[in-house]
Amino acid sequence: MTENKNKEKKNIPNNPFGNFNQNKKGDGKSPKFNAYWIYGIVAIVFIVAQFYVSNSRGPVETNWSKVKKTMLANNDIERIVVVNNKQANIYIKKDRLKNYEEEFKDKFSKPSETGPQFTFNIGSVESFERNLSEAQENSPNKIDPEYKEERNWAGELLWSIGPFVLIILLWWWIFKRMSRGAGGGGAGGIFNVGKSQAKVFDKDQKVSTNFKDVAGLAEAKQEIEEIVEFLKSPEKYTKLGGKIPKGALLVGPPGTGKTLLAKAVAGEADVPFFSMSGSDFVEMFVGVGASRVRDLFKQAKEKAPCIVFIDEIDAIGRARGKNPNMGSNDERENTLNQLLTEMDGFDTNSGVIILAATNRADILDRALMRAGRFDRQIHVELPDLNERNAIFKVHLRPLKLDKSVKVDFLAKQTPGFSGADIANVCNEAALIAARKSKESIGKQDFLDAVDRIIGGLEKKNKIISQVEKKTIAFHEAGHATISWLLEHAHPLVKVTIVPRGKALGAAWYLPEERSITTKEQLLDEMASALGGRAAEEIIFNRISSGAQNDLEKVTKQAYAMVTIFGMSEKVGNVSYYDSTGQSDYSFTKPYSEKTAEIIDEEVKKLIDGQYQRALQILKDNAKGHIELGNLLLKREVIFSEDLEEIFGKRPWDTKHVIPENGDESSENETQKPVDLEDTKPEEKKENDSLA
Repeated sequence: MTENKNKEKKNIPNNPFGNFNQNKKGDGKSPKFNAYWIYGIVAIVFIVAQFYVSNSRGPVETNWSKVKKTMLANNDIERIVVVNNKQANIYIKKDRLKNYEEEFKDKFSKPSETGPQFTFNIGSVESFERNLSEAQENSPNKIDPEYKEERNWAGELLWSIGPFVLIILLWWWIFKRMSRGAGGGGAGGIFNVGKSQAKVFDKDQKVSTNFKDVAGLAEAKQEIEEIVEFLKSPEKYTKLGGKIPKGALLVGPPGTGKTLLAKAVAGEADVPFFSMSGSDFVEMFVGVGASRVRDLFKQAKEKAPCIVFIDEIDAIGRARGKNPNMGSNDERENTLNQLLTEMDGFDTNSGVIILAATNRADILDRALMRAGRFDRQIHVELPDLNERNAIFKVHLRPLKLDKSVKVDFLAKQTPGFSGADIANVCNEAALIAARKSKESIGKQDFLDAVDRIIGGLEKKNKIISQVEKKTIAFHEAGHATISWLLEHAHPLVKVTIVPRGKALGAAWYLPEERSITTKEQLLDEMASALGGRAAEEIIFNRISSGAQNDLEKVTKQAYAMVTIFGMSEKVGNVSYYDSTGQSDYSFTKPYSEKTAEIIDEEVKKLIDGQYQRALQILKDNAKGHIELGNLLLKREVIFSEDLEEIFGKRPWDTKHVIPENGDESSENETQKPVDLEDTKPEEKKENDSLA
């Protein structure tokens, strides 16, 4: 039976009007009917009818000369009717119509036998009567003209109400297009502008993502899983007197998995899940945003218990009174007021949990952040080493990997990467391997993918003169030398003078994943960043614009040390940074002009001190610096093992070695308990891991 059914399915011809049979059998719904088919059929019928009617009834245009010389002279005219004192219609006798077949032969319209068969413009009535009388002076059967008044009701009606009908149709079309784009669509779409546009996921429409697809984020997952568990078995919590949290706000940098967590909730929860974006509330019409909020919570109450997820809530949740359009009626503020009322107003929403995500929690309104609306703020931060390991395992599942690829090694090569960045690394590595026609993805493909994402695309064909190339080589060698010789500078991974993106050269470092940063660490990083400019001054006795990015980074870091971290003796232990974001539109500085001068002096003192320090380090190690610069000029790419051959091992890294196979057990065996000041969360990687 099954074979016969399959054969029958294969023989079904293609339906030019859509997959009617498939829709009917697949989901039990009839195919969608398009009203434009009716409009097209009516138009075709009208054109065809008009063509046939005009073919049988339209009189042929003629002139007075033909009427006088032929029709009146041969006594062929039965009667003449003057319409509206402008046009004369000629009725030919039936037995004389055959004489005028040649007249009708080449004409588009063919007059009927009953007439009128011919028509012409008379000019004025007086001249027409005079000409007609003169033409019939010798005729025994004189024809007197008949006069008739006719009104074009269709034309007058069209000119009177046509513009209004056109405006109404245009208005209807605009609103239908708008409501269709907003999810309204269908009949009554004009009136669906204020309706909620949230996508509803329930028993009929499931989401495939679950908590197994969310790697890392252990604490955030625990908070979210607890909300789902409360909805599944509320008696576990209510028997102790606990109440379900009303809302949870996911806060974190872009790409860390906030929306993915919400998708996992939709896949795990056995309750309806409403999903929408904060921008879906914003509309060009006044009051639409508040109306959509009311409609959203109305639907949510009807399906309670349920979860409502609002992505990028900062689109409507910005602090009130902080908008640039001073004093005007702001639709976004009205929408936020309605959201605040619905979340915790006089009418409580039992069983409706609000999830929201944003990467700009500092600009949200404080009324939105208080307990009772968002009871929990779940911080989703960039993944650490172990979390990156777990994220890589998720994204490496569908890839065909070479034996040389170690997950732990990849996790150590991507400090500061978000979950989205790691997914991009895996995809980019697969593309690079496919470009090279490989059967599997190797370790080098992943390293190339990391370089591609961090530095941009390689530009080996970029035209660079030999002098510029030498300047770039010794500039990058200066960075590498100082970072190798300073204890708190980031360990070097590799240096290249192959242009990537906008950079003419680049140095890759393995930054430590610190929770706090000391002043000594910041100063070492500053000296390392100034090493390129110092190298140019020592080797070439001139400086170039190549240090622009370094100077920008150092300047920002110095100002942060003085004005935010309180690391200046003159300025003192003060911080002028407002982490609440409540002074976005403040017109005054939080310090005086005298303090501003002191800040500028301290910043310049910090930068000049580290620049002199970089100059001294390069002078003391001039031989190694020149050797490294020449090696870089020759190879274009050097690795950490090359610096080790020139300068020797870093004495403070002897305890912290990451083996090439990425096995953390061997790494942990070499570590000993140390004081807080000496703790380093991320260790230096082995040199031959990038060889």
